[in-house]
Amino acid sequence: MRARIVWLILCCIWGSTWLFIKLGLADLPPITFAGIRFVIAFLILASLVIARRARWPRTRADWTLIAVSGALQFGLNYGLVFWGEQHISSGLAAVLQSTFPAFGFVIAHIYLPRERITTARVFGVLLGVLGVAVIFSDQLSIAGKMAFLGSMALVLSAFFGSYSNVLVKAYGGKIDPQILAAGQMVFGFVPLLAIGIPIEGNPFRFHWTTMAVVSLLYLVIVGSVIAFALYYWLVRHMDVTHTMLIALVTPVVAVMLGMIVLHEKLNWRLFAGGACIIAGLGLIVLRKRRKTLSLIEEEPELVPKP
Repeated sequence: MRARIVWLILCCIWGSTWLFIKLGLADLPPITFAGIRFVIAFLILASLVIARRARWPRTRADWTLIAVSGALQFGLNYGLVFWGEQHISSGLAAVLQSTFPAFGFVIAHIYLPRERITTARVFGVLLGVLGVAVIFSDQLSIAGKMAFLGSMALVLSAFFGSYSNVLVKAYGGKIDPQILAAGQMVFGFVPLLAIGIPIEGNPFRFHWTTMAVVSLLYLVIVGSVIAFALYYWLVRHMDVTHTMLIALVTPVVAVMLGMIVLHEKLNWRLFAGGACIIAGLGLIVLRKRRKTLSLIEEEPELVPKP
């Protein structure tokens, strides 16, 4: 029951962060905005780790994993998310990033022996690709070149983020979740600020409106500190099939919030493309779920319990 509650909370949090990124981008430049978010989140997480007297990793392999996954997840992934969402709606950004699990299945085939590619997964991925293509057809011809590039950035961000998650799933099971998230943030915010500050200017001279501050604090405390601690806990306490369903729910939450708060419009391409993406992911997840239930009946000791 506790794992299901955490799952539901994560759906709501990650569905709402797209809105707050969009609100913050009205006043703040994207790369430095993302970097500042993770600097503050790191300071909070590091303080919690020190207060708990948790043991930091001591092996080179653990720190290599933290460095590589952090650069992928918090550097490339979020850098592209913040940059891309300048040019597209928050709902569209969430829909495009929902291709996350499709990339994950392909990458997991290499790193996770039990996560092999099957015919159903291939068909599901192809449906997702079709959905992205439908959405892209609108971004260049109607919304313009920058919207097309913004959409591309979101798809690339999904690739880098899914790569990071697979690496963590494969090699990071023994690292404390808060330590893992804090360490990853260091290797994400350093390149973000190193690129952002020279290009976007001094953060102390940004247009720090009330909404910009509220957006930053929400993304730091709720979207980073709380969400990533909950997610890495959930990965260890719930079957991966169920955690992947988060990717199907968050775009729905994001699109609804974008329509209600920002009055974003849902055109037929976004609706059709999003439906293909979610249907493809649903096909993969439901297929895997049936396989998992079958395995429970035959060899219950081999299946992780939620």
